[in-house]
Amino acid sequence: RQQKWKRSVSTQAKMPPCDFVPEKYKSYPYERMRKIREQFIVPSLRMYYKKPLLLHQGHMQWLFDYEGRRYLDLFAGIVTVSVGHCHPKVTMATQEQLSRLWHTTNIYMHPSIHEYAEKLTSLLPDPLKVVYLTNSGSEANDLAMFMARLHTRNFDIISLRGAYHGGSPYTLGLTSLGPYKHGVANGFGCTTTMLPDVFRGPWGGNRCRDSPVQTVRKCSCPEGACHAKDQYIEQFKDTLNTSVPKTIAGFIAEPIQGVNGAVQYPRNFLKEAYRLVRERGGLCISDEVQTGFGRTGSHFWGFQTHNVVPDIVTLAKGIGNGFPMAAVVTTKEIAGSLAQNLHFNTFGGSPLACVVGAAVLDAIREDGLQKNSEDVGTYMLLELAKLRDKFEIVGDVRGKGLMIGVEMVTDKDSRCPLPAEEVGQIWEDCKDMGVLIGRGGLYSQTFRFKPPMCITKKDVDFAVEVFHTALQRHMERAP
Repeated sequence: RQQKWKRSVSTQAKMPPCDFVPEKYKSYPYERMRKIREQFIVPSLRMYYKKPLLLHQGHMQWLFDYEGRRYLDLFAGIVTVSVGHCHPKVTMATQEQLSRLWHTTNIYMHPSIHEYAEKLTSLLPDPLKVVYLTNSGSEANDLAMFMARLHTRNFDIISLRGAYHGGSPYTLGLTSLGPYKHGVANGFGCTTTMLPDVFRGPWGGNRCRDSPVQTVRKCSCPEGACHAKDQYIEQFKDTLNTSVPKTIAGFIAEPIQGVNGAVQYPRNFLKEAYRLVRERGGLCISDEVQTGFGRTGSHFWGFQTHNVVPDIVTLAKGIGNGFPMAAVVTTKEIAGSLAQNLHFNTFGGSPLACVVGAAVLDAIREDGLQKNSEDVGTYMLLELAKLRDKFEIVGDVRGKGLMIGVEMVTDKDSRCPLPAEEVGQIWEDCKDMGVLIGRGGLYSQTFRFKPPMCITKKDVDFAVEVFHTALQRHMERAP
């Protein structure tokens, strides 16, 4: 089925216009920056690309490097820039608060924490109405684990294989991707269960997931039934019956897996899993670090797309559009378990963070970014699906809204991951043509398209044409 490609490569796509002019770069030369990086910054903080980017300024969906070159940002600082780089409304609110009050800690009342708590919880269903503000997603998930254990007086927590819930010593037990694991003791009381991945897993068909684009796997299920979902639930039951005690503290899952490459589960899987967990006395935790704040388009929160209401929700990344803030939202009853003793966070809920968070919520509403995520995201998914139909190495296109994964394979029959070096060549070509894309998956085989939610259909046309050209070039390189 391998297609033969002409030697000519289509002309480079034309980048959409942008009337923003970046300031002139005035810091150290590029090579000096590289040397500082090598000498003074820990090597575990790896950089993207063979020649790493030296970025200087951002404007909405655009980034500018030190030479003034413009890039379309389709990764949003790892799914963090929700409303756009340096969004005017968020920037102005931040500048005003900077001149008024940075920090008091939450031992005193200040207006912004109360205004923000009310505004944020109004967007969540009952009984999720109590918020604890933190600084990062790892910290939020760490606290969610702690609360689940305190409240249930049980210890064991289940997560899905392929999950990423943080890199702190506590959350590393829930994170289930080998490259993030270090050779130190972690994960006591954490158990993983089979990932219900309808593309790469043992079961899956072409009607399983809540996405405009389904897998190419055949599906023989009658209307209203899902064989794949039933089989993955049997695996979940097996974990409950063999690997954990009769009572558990909880179960945590991302509504769509982020770091693992926008992996989606069969419809109703989470709903049945939640029921089974609650039967065991456990709490259900939804990790909304990447799926929250309208990114999935049809709903404001990822868990709503599964028709469930969790007991605890964790939020980060897009919550602050790049400002370091995060949150745990739960019920009054569960929050009360934490109040038995002192639990304090110096920077959580600072005046500055809460003003940023409130401005982000205003921008999402006023700019219509949830609707834009649905419209532009669906358009992007359908355009990328055309490339899957054209190229043997594009195995799967999936996602919802502006949470999209494109999984690369050697061929569609085997679903064997395309070698990381080959994926890397395509990725580098996209960068050289002005498009920045993320990568994920256990084998680094999946491209992650998760841009600021302000991108347009013209941006998508440009990005898809660039990706198409990069795929063509790859086919020409292939033996």
